[in-house]
Amino acid sequence: MLHATILAGGGGTRFWPRSRQRRPKQFLALGGERTLLQQALDRIEGLLPPERTWVITGQAYQAETSRQLPQLPRERIIGEPCGRDTAPCIGLGAALISRYDPSAVMLVMPADHVIEPVREFERATHVAARMAEEHPNALITFGISPTFASTGYGYIQRGAAIDQRQGVGVFWVQRFEEKPAAERAERFIASGEYFWNSGIFVWRAAAVLEELRRQQPQLHDAVRRIADAWDTPRCDEVLRREYETLPKISIDYAVMEQAREVLVVKAPYRWDDVGSWLALERMGPQDADHNTVLATHCGLKTNHCIIVGDTGKLITTIGVSHLVIVQDGDATLIADRRDEGAVKQLVDLLKKKGLEKYL
Repeated sequence: MLHATILAGGGGTRFWPRSRQRRPKQFLALGGERTLLQQALDRIEGLLPPERTWVITGQAYQAETSRQLPQLPRERIIGEPCGRDTAPCIGLGAALISRYDPSAVMLVMPADHVIEPVREFERATHVAARMAEEHPNALITFGISPTFASTGYGYIQRGAAIDQRQGVGVFWVQRFEEKPAAERAERFIASGEYFWNSGIFVWRAAAVLEELRRQQPQLHDAVRRIADAWDTPRCDEVLRREYETLPKISIDYAVMEQAREVLVVKAPYRWDDVGSWLALERMGPQDADHNTVLATHCGLKTNHCIIVGDTGKLITTIGVSHLVIVQDGDATLIADRRDEGAVKQLVDLLKKKGLEKYL
C-alpha cells in the first residue's frame, strides 16, 4: 500500500521575519487561507487515508502540527529531537512504515512546496508508485522541467527513456548535479537533458532502507533501533540517544547520488519550492506597477516590489523600486530584491548580535 511521509522540520529562515523559530515557514499561509503544511496534506487526500500519512517535524512543533492537521492521528506525527537534515528523518520514516507494512511504497515530500494542479500530481504519483512495484529496488524521484537557468536548484541528468504511462515520461537517471554556476546552468538548459531536482520521491520502504544499509550503515542501524523501540516505554530514550549520534546529511548525499537503480518521473505539474520571498511573485497576481502586495498598502512611484504586512497595519511607500518589504509584529525587513537571498545571512547576524528575541 501507498504511505506518505511529509517532511515538516525546516526552519524557513529565508522567510524571516514572517517565519520565526516558533512559527517556521511550513506553518504559514503565504498568499492564501491554507498553510503550506495544510496544502501538503490536501494534496494527498485523494491518494491515501490519514492513517497512512506520516508527518516528521521537530518535537517543538508537534502540537502546532496536530492543531493544523486535526484529521491526522496523533501517533502519525513524529517529533525529531534535533534537526539532522533529510536522510535521518526519511530513514526513520521508512523504518517505522516498514514496521507496520513491510511491503509499503512511500511517497516522500517536503511540507513547504506549492504544486498545481493537484490532479496532475496524483497522476504522476500513481505512475511512480506503479514503477516502484515493477522495479522493487529502484529509488524514484520527480524531475521538474526547468523554465530558466537556475543556480539555486540541483539538477538531474536523465538517461534513456523507460516508459510512458498515462502521458507521464519515466527515465533512468544518469547523474545528479549540485547547484551549478550560471554558465553551467545555461549549458544544462541548452542540452534539454536536465530536470530540476524537486526533492520529492517514491520508493518501496524496503528499497531505501537497503540503500541506507549499504551506503550509511550507522544511520540505518540507528533508525532500525528506534523503530524497534517505538511502541515501548523506552521509545523516547532510544529516539533521543540514537538521533543525536546521527550525521547531518541530505538524502541526496547519503543515498541518491550513489544508489544502484534510480529513476526519474517527468513531473506534469507546476512546482515551486517557495524558497524565498521572490516566490510570492510566481504564486500570486501583481498590480499595474508589477508589485506583489499582501498588505494594506498605499504607494506613489512604487514598482517591482514585494510588500507583505500584518492585518490592520498600513505600509506606505514613495519612490522605491525592486524592494522586498516585510512587516511582521516586532520586526521589519527592507531588502534589495536582487540580494534578498541574503536574508539567511541576516538571521545569522541577528544571532551574533544577541538579538535572538526577534527570531
